[in-house]
Amino acid sequence: MAERLAIEGGAPAITDPIPAQGGGPGANVIDEQEIAAVTEMLRKRQLFRFNPESKVRTFERNACARIGVRHALMVNSGTSALICGLIGLGIGPGDEVIVPGYTYIATAAAVVAAGAVPVIAEIDDSLGMSPEDCEAKITPRTKAIIPVHMQGVPARLEALLDVARRHHLKVLEDCAQCLGGEYKGRMTGSWGDAGAWSLNYFKILTCGEGGLIFSDDYVVYERACFASDPAMPMWMRETIATEGWETKPFSAQCYRPSELLGAMACVQLGKLDAILAHTRALKRAFLCALEEPKGYRLQHVDDPAGDCGISGTILIQDPAMAQRYGEALSAEGLHCGTAHNDGFPDRHIYRYWDSILDKNAHHPSASVWSHAAYEGEIVYSREMCPRTMDILNRAIRFGFNMAMTEEHAKQMAKAINKVDAALG
Repeated sequence: MAERLAIEGGAPAITDPIPAQGGGPGANVIDEQEIAAVTEMLRKRQLFRFNPESKVRTFERNACARIGVRHALMVNSGTSALICGLIGLGIGPGDEVIVPGYTYIATAAAVVAAGAVPVIAEIDDSLGMSPEDCEAKITPRTKAIIPVHMQGVPARLEALLDVARRHHLKVLEDCAQCLGGEYKGRMTGSWGDAGAWSLNYFKILTCGEGGLIFSDDYVVYERACFASDPAMPMWMRETIATEGWETKPFSAQCYRPSELLGAMACVQLGKLDAILAHTRALKRAFLCALEEPKGYRLQHVDDPAGDCGISGTILIQDPAMAQRYGEALSAEGLHCGTAHNDGFPDRHIYRYWDSILDKNAHHPSASVWSHAAYEGEIVYSREMCPRTMDILNRAIRFGFNMAMTEEHAKQMAKAINKVDAALG
């Protein structure tokens, strides 16, 4: 017989409270190394990235080696990295770029900032972009897709790359939540035409805010550099071949980072392997402790070995039952809820992208949707991706953090086993 649930008066499954942490893994391993690195920059009063001993440049080189790509550019945010990546790939007015309906608004906002129109595709049980719906959303105006590796789990990259290749589309991998993730032996971000990291406070590595755009293609890199800093051609002059630029320099916004960000990012990058070793061990312990499910199934993970291990998701059979699971698990000491509901909102859902769905622009003449070069007609609605909303209404996600032990992860699984036995 199933144990009596705590919500019905039974003893809670979790007796040792699961530790909670603010910020992402990187923020929670900050120690004297980061303090010393930033303090050194302040004492030197060397905060501008263009100097012979640049920490920003050191981070770019180290990141290239870690990711396995030829070129990388640090910028001031993950959003900036996406914008520079899109411009680097030649995306602009009149173009459409396909993004998933489950990602932070920055993914779609970057498309708009590059002058293009975001097209929103459904997700599937990987919580990443559905390759089938991505292909269905392709039009003659589609120029690129942005697979997003959500919550540390690589997307269905092989299938998405196949779609892109067959339709001659550029691929910009959004790795904001998947720093260090791998797909079939290679780092996420190194499969497409370009990849982007975020170093925001909530990410696997952090310097507060920061980003990285990287590619094996020098032209993409060079264009991203121009997009990141109007003065970049002047600063790059000493590093290029004497025959000149691969592309004509142009001016755009300024997303240049400071040496403070570079110094902290260098230290954090050195901690990546230790962070992932810990989070992956937690998720392994969690998965190994789960019993055969009755009323749910696990999120699909295309390449479990490459999963960063920062989250786990179960998909319940229907939304009403998912609410019951969430309430019962919370009573057992595993506080959670479905990804989309009034009490536990996940802000990575297209329904919350008001500025995109309402087609707002900072100036009437600047709207990407009414630009003279755009020949399409996109209709958005908050109900436009029913499959995405169905999945998120049934998805219960659990996070793994740096304060947790493997025993905590096993306790989480114990609570799920207990609730599933009673409700499944």
